[in-house]
Amino acid sequence: MPKYDALAPNPQGEALVKELKWVHDMIRGDLATLGTLAGKIRDGLAPFDAAATVRGLATNGPLWQMRSNCLRHCQFVESHHMGETHHWFPELRRSNPALGPVIDKLDADHVVIADHLEEVEAAAKALGHLKTAKERSRLINAIESLSRDLLAHLAFEEEQVNPTLRTWTRWPHM
Repeated sequence: MPKYDALAPNPQGEALVKELKWVHDMIRGDLATLGTLAGKIRDGLAPFDAAATVRGLATNGPLWQMRSNCLRHCQFVESHHMGETHHWFPELRRSNPALGPVIDKLDADHVVIADHLEEVEAAAKALGHLKTAKERSRLINAIESLSRDLLAHLAFEEEQVNPTLRTWTRWPHM
């Protein structure tokens, strides 16, 4: 792809920005569900019901599919995360070298987010067996940490990368 500064935004690039936002909005939707769940847990939701909600997200939601991708390089999000890491990020570096520090941060964020996802899952499993305030707090804190960091990551990625993405005519070959 040509250098970033040699190109202007174009319709194909705008479509790529919209596609990225669509994927991110699915993830934001799952985070909203988790935020609601944390509030219900705080208010006394039965542990079994909380664990069932998390299991439902695990099989249906892109947020939890992201967890599988980050940790096990699996199906749906493999194309998203692996595409970012191995195809999209290198192409961003080539087309706009000034994005190097941004891409380094995004890669580091993926590791932190994977850790948060592991903690949410572990806390949800513990909640299913133990009905203590400590276990409830662990899950609430894990959900809140995940939401805070993942929402910040998505916003940062869109803010920093979209100007370059708007100049592209296609996704890199994946």
